[in-house]
Amino acid sequence: MPTLTPGDGQDLLQRFKLAWERRDVDAVVALFREDAEFRPDPFEPPMLGELAIRGYWTGAAANLANVEFDAERVWVSGSTVLTSWHGAMTRRTSAERLRQRGFMTLELDEQGSIARLREWIVSRTVGTDASFKPEPGTDPGGSDGR
Repeated sequence: MPTLTPGDGQDLLQRFKLAWERRDVDAVVALFREDAEFRPDPFEPPMLGELAIRGYWTGAAANLANVEFDAERVWVSGSTVLTSWHGAMTRRTSAERLRQRGFMTLELDEQGSIARLREWIVSRTVGTDASFKPEPGTDPGGSDGR
């Protein structure tokens, strides 16, 4: 893949933002290549391949509402996009509002698909989302909100 420009990195993160905020699992998975590696926690084994990645994002989309994601700073180096970001989301079971800050690296293949994504996330519960009615019976999700 040719060297990315800062605009290429911003475009990729905009597609990620739209897919994640809409909780559109197909659109998120379409950003990855079939045999991609996804590591949302640096201390856990990676998820490998489309099925594992789809399973993770399907669970996140089902368990969370009112998702926000914004890349703060974007850097590119060769075929890698790096970003610091912040976001927020609501847990469907409890209406707890979570705020997150993180850093991610997205390594792209020759076609511009994500071959490897790694994240480092810090989450905090900041209160209850008064605009959301809890939905008992859904899975509360992991400690990072996804």
